[in-house]
Amino acid sequence: MSTILVIEDNKDNMDLIKEILEDAGYEIFGTETAENGIEILNRGIKVDIILMDVSLPKLDGYEATRRIKENPRLADIPVIMLTAHAMEEDRDKGFEAGCNDFLTKPVDEELLLQTLAKYL
Repeated sequence: MSTILVIEDNKDNMDLIKEILEDAGYEIFGTETAENGIEILNRGIKVDIILMDVSLPKLDGYEATRRIKENPRLADIPVIMLTAHAMEEDRDKGFEAGCNDFLTKPVDEELLLQTLAKYL
C-alpha cells in the first residue's frame, strides 16, 4: 500500500482528498501546515508521494517544496502541487520550486488518481 502525505489547510478539501485516496486504497497522512508536513517527513515516516497545497498559513507550498527537495533524504519523494492557483506563472513557480506535477482545484478525481499512478 502506498502512503501519501496530504498538506492541505482547508478542511473540506482535505476531507474530499482523503475520501478519494482512501477509497482508492492509499494510506493517508494529513496535515494543515507545511511545517507539520516537513516534521512528519523528518521523523522518518515513509511517504511515497506528497500532495501539496500552495496557499498555506506561514510557510507556503512553494517554499515547503523547496525545503523538501533540498534535503537529500527527502528529495526523491515526488511532490504534486494541488492548488486553486491555476495561472501559468503559478505552474512555473511550482516547477521552479521542485514539484514534479501540478494539478488544479476543484479536484478532478480521475486526473488525480492517474497522476498518482504515474509516480507510484
